[in-house]
Formats: sequence, C-alpha cells, structure tokens
Amino acid sequence: MAETSRLGEGVRAYWLIAGMWVRSSMTYRTSFVVTMFGNLLMTGLDFVGILLMFSQVDSLGGWGLPEIAFLYGLSVTSFGIADLVLGSMDVLGARIRDGSFDILLVRPAPVLAQIGADRFAVRRLGRITQGTVVLAWALASVDVDWSAAKVLLVPVMVVSGAAIFCAVFVAGAAFQIFAQDASEVQNAFTYGGTTLLQYPPTVFGKDFVRGVTFMLPLAFVNWVPASYVLDRPYPLDLPQWAAFVSPLVAVACAALAGLAWRAGLGSYRSTGS
Repeated sequence: MAETSRLGEGVRAYWLIAGMWVRSSMTYRTSFVVTMFGNLLMTGLDFVGILLMFSQVDSLGGWGLPEIAFLYGLSVTSFGIADLVLGSMDVLGARIRDGSFDILLVRPAPVLAQIGADRFAVRRLGRITQGTVVLAWALASVDVDWSAAKVLLVPVMVVSGAAIFCAVFVAGAAFQIFAQDASEVQNAFTYGGTTLLQYPPTVFGKDFVRGVTFMLPLAFVNWVPASYVLDRPYPLDLPQWAAFVSPLVAVACAALAGLAWRAGLGSYRSTGS
C-alpha cells in the first residue's frame, strides 16, 4: 500500500509540474508554434538523410527503404514518447553542480517526478509526430503478410520501446548522481540509441549487436520484434518467441533503473553550496 501511495503521489506531482510548464509555454502561442514546427523540421532531417542515401542505393544491409522506414518510425516514435516524458533528466548534472538539486530533496514530492517534469516541453511532440508519420507510411508501403499477431505487435513495440528508453533515462540520471554530471554519457545511450536503431542490425558487427541485445537491450525496441513482422532473420539467430518479450524486457529495465535510482539517491552527498 505504501508503494502504491508513493506512486500515486509521484504521478500527481509530475502532472502538476508538467502542467505548470505547459501553461508557461502556451503564454506565447506564436513562439510555441514556431518552436514546435522547428523541432518537427529538425528531427525530420534524419529521415531526409536516409532518403538521400536510398537515392544512391537500392538496399542497406539487405533491407529496403520501407523496411528501414519501419525501423525508423518505431525507434523515433518510442524515443519521442520517452523524451517527452523524461527528456529533462539530462539537466540533473547541472542541478548537482549548482546545488539546486538539494532543493528538490526537501520538497514534499518524489525527486524523480520533479526531475522528470522539470522544463516539460510540449514542443517535443514534433519528434513523435514525425516518427508516427514515417511509421504510417512504412506500414502502408512495406510488403508484409499481415496477421493478428503482427498487427498487435506494432503498438506493443511502440509502448515497450518507450518504456525501455524511459528506463535508460532514469538509469542515466542515477549515473549522473554517482559521476557528479556526465550527461553526455547518458545522451550517448538515449539519443545515440535511437539513432543506431534506425538502421538494420545487419550493418553492425555481431559483437555490437550482442551488446545492445543482452547488455543494454535496445534491440527489443524494434530490431527483434520487427524481424518477426517483416519475416526477416532474427539478430543473433534468437528463437522466434523472442519477438514477443519486449514488454517483459521493458519491465525488467524499469525495475533495474528504479534500483539504480534509489542507489544513486542513497549515495548523494550535498555540494554544500
């Protein structure tokens, strides 16, 4: 009961803080629209780069453009949701350096909720919108013999992928507490992770694929389940049932990230400023 109450308290605090930032951003509506459009345009340049690549080649690692677009749409949409919800985690290092992190510790609200909702930016919806558009085009263009399992697996991939990226954000924030900053390390696994997942596993070395499958299981965001949907060989010759374990992987990642966060808070020592 105590954990449930604590969770409800955290969700309530998150929405109150996020709502405050949303109202603040909507004060200047023109600026908000321009910023959101700019975010949509900037994230869209990634896919433009892929289109330019395919203007010179017919396939990449044996995957065609619609298949790459499918990977891209899943990765960007999942990451966009996580970035919208917890994208402000990378400010934790700056808060630790200037001493403002101590203020969060004495407020009557969970610290994780305060950090996650800090500077909540609706403009990040631009990334989700762009990823969803590409994913919709890929679903309409890819040559797939659709079944009920494949249809249901698509939204499961998006939700599970978002949860996995959220866990990476939280674990990265915990690492920042131990390292007294190192936000660049966190960005390497979050922004860097979504970039590598936009390309098929066949373009990477097997050792690297093993790392993002068994050590940091980003492969379960799209590579493994997408291989089932597209009737492609599984990375590392994984069994067929591996395509359906993304929700379990997301739960395991969230649990481990939660433990890391608690350990980080427990080890924190104030800057004294």
